Amino acid sequence: MGIKMIILGLILLIIGLLVGMGLLTTIGGILILVGAILWILGATGRAVGGRKHFF
Repeated sequence: MGIKMIILGLILLIIGLLVGMGLLTTIGGILILVGAILWILGATGRAVGGRKHFF
């Protein structure tokens, strides 16, 4: 789930920068940040969202 959020955030960030929409850029940045946090927590073995493994 973390990797998918990072990829979606990158896509939204790029589209937001190309089109000039600040809202898409902001949402993309937030998704990248949250996805990175979830990915790191999942990689350390911590249970995130009731799961020990993120797929």
